[in-house]
Amino acid sequence: MSRPLDFETRQIHAGAIVDAEAQARVTPIYQTAGYVFDGFDDGETRFAGRGGRAYSRNENPTNFVAGRRIADLEGGVDGIVVASGQAAIAVTVSALAGSGDHVLITASLYEGTNEMFRGVLARQGIEAEYVPESASDAEWAARIRPNTKLIYTESLPNPLGQVTDLERFSALAHAHGVPLVVDNTVPTPYLERPIEFGADVVIHSTSKWLSGHGSVIGGAVVDAGRFGWGASGRFPQLTAPPRPGVGSFVERFGPGALGAYLRSVVVLEYGPTVPPTSTFLLLHGIETLSLRMERHVANARAAAEWLEGRPGVASVFYPGLASSPYHALAAKYLPLGAGSIVSIDLAGGRDAARAFVDALELITPMTHIGDVRSLAIHLGSTIHLKLSEEQRLAGGITPGLVRLSIGIESARDIITDLERGLSAATA
Repeated sequence: MSRPLDFETRQIHAGAIVDAEAQARVTPIYQTAGYVFDGFDDGETRFAGRGGRAYSRNENPTNFVAGRRIADLEGGVDGIVVASGQAAIAVTVSALAGSGDHVLITASLYEGTNEMFRGVLARQGIEAEYVPESASDAEWAARIRPNTKLIYTESLPNPLGQVTDLERFSALAHAHGVPLVVDNTVPTPYLERPIEFGADVVIHSTSKWLSGHGSVIGGAVVDAGRFGWGASGRFPQLTAPPRPGVGSFVERFGPGALGAYLRSVVVLEYGPTVPPTSTFLLLHGIETLSLRMERHVANARAAAEWLEGRPGVASVFYPGLASSPYHALAAKYLPLGAGSIVSIDLAGGRDAARAFVDALELITPMTHIGDVRSLAIHLGSTIHLKLSEEQRLAGGITPGLVRLSIGIESARDIITDLERGLSAATA
């Protein structure tokens, strides 16, 4: 047997299909709402889920290729793309939990995710309990209830880069029969693959580094195919027959039960469909992922090292720095690099941050990450604006905190612009 293909090859070829009619080498944009049935019986077969596509809400061929490619790169058995990263979180939580259920969440998360758990998911009756990552195993175990349906975390939290010990959290989750769900947007599967450390579900905002060009919005969910849904006893939606005469999702789909449930139930019913035009651009981004991430990481490391100790910079948050308290975890989980988010706390607070951002000429002030272009944003006045000052400080969002998403421009040019911003901030 030949050896498995390398990551750099699979990011180009995994999941690809050749168009049957035109023999197009590049995956086409299947811009269609539905698919022609061969006849009466074929329509029934498709709606029964026994073969063939029924509707583009959840089964577009362009989207199918992207889902399979991302799953392949992450080491999962199935993947599905949806309209955004937020949609990916929503469909995953909705697939596993419902009204009256409980989920455990690590305290360090992207604020948009926090808003979803505090907002719409709470209104749907799903209780989210935050636990500090530093809490002991015994404390984490004590928080798991009979109605706990998942533990949720980020592999490399945005914006402060507190590298998560995934092996620890997967062991905690599995000891109590609950899956570990990991948002792996910031590292991408090139730098870290959570499934290799025990994760059961991996989520992406494909708008970020997977696409890379800042042109589209999208999300993805990958099923690792390893969790014992039956042994857990917590997920009747996967282990009980959905209707008389039909086997459970576990019986019909085995390791791919969750992916099949997401595609044929949750995504079909909620309809967070990503346009195939967006997925077409996503696929083109994935093809160069490894090349871009190498440059992102190199530039981020150079920027972080240059920023550390500069006048006016109180702190630099980047786990690739030897001074970072997360450096050892980064060496374990992110040996190819600690991503390209570098956050800085400016000693002059909000006024210094305003001067810094307004002085930038190359680095773009906007709310996005993972672009080939370098980006900057003051967090307290934008993404975390809805929080009280006390809440912001509790989450490490100080008045002078600026998040940088380091792009793939010349490192020298990026640092020149950072110097321009710091000069203004310290004036």
